[in-house]
Amino acid sequence: MNRPAARFGAPRAVAKAASLPALSNRLLMMSGAVMVAAAIGLAAPAAHAQSQPGGGAPLTIQAVTETPAVNLGAYGEVKAAPDMATISFGVVTDAPTAAEAMAQNATRMNQVMAALRRAGIAERDVQTSGLNLSPQYDYVQNEPPRLRGYQANNRVTVTINDLTKVGSTADAVVAAGVNQIDGIGFGLKDPSAAENQARQLAVRNLQAKAALYADALGVRLGGIRSLTEGGGYMPQPPRPMYARAEMAMDAGSTPVAPGELTVRIDITGVYDLIR
Repeated sequence: MNRPAARFGAPRAVAKAASLPALSNRLLMMSGAVMVAAAIGLAAPAAHAQSQPGGGAPLTIQAVTETPAVNLGAYGEVKAAPDMATISFGVVTDAPTAAEAMAQNATRMNQVMAALRRAGIAERDVQTSGLNLSPQYDYVQNEPPRLRGYQANNRVTVTINDLTKVGSTADAVVAAGVNQIDGIGFGLKDPSAAENQARQLAVRNLQAKAALYADALGVRLGGIRSLTEGGGYMPQPPRPMYARAEMAMDAGSTPVAPGELTVRIDITGVYDLIR
């Protein structure tokens, strides 16, 4: 009974031994396939995904393309007639001593102030813009400077709300003792109306320019991202009285021409462009 068992047991052992190479080959093939799949699996996510910390679902990264835009500038400009003027003038006096120069200057400036009141100029519209006292020297070659005396200078800026009185006011202060006139400037008491009109024109010009660019590029104009304003009303600096003398505001007085003022608003805007 033991011999058949021994006879049949040996072939089973041989069969098992004979199957080992084939099994090994299959295992190697499976291992290689796993390694290739692992390599592919590791390479692909590097281009498309990044694993979440802790082994969670992969985080997909997508490139965001910014909407194209155009950045443009435009301005609006309107003309406005001035309704006020400012005159800057001064009284300059010279004397041997500082006290005398200041005293003479004060006397003449008091006369000027009285003339302004007679011309209907309110005290709130008169402002001292400068007061100066300085020594005066004579210079001779090869000699030290020699003190000649002192000079006092008192300067005033006057606002005139009635443009018909500009020329006559200038004449009045000169007659009262003013011996220097720096210039005259015109302005607007309230520039808001002119500024708002200029803003509307600026926006229309900006819209038209943006539409032109969109049409030239073959795209549609989208909404506006941002709008920035610059410029605005700036008071006119004083100019010499003789700069323009074409029209006399009051017969017999110094001729003054107020002309027109330019109020300008500059804006810049960024618009989206839709392909």
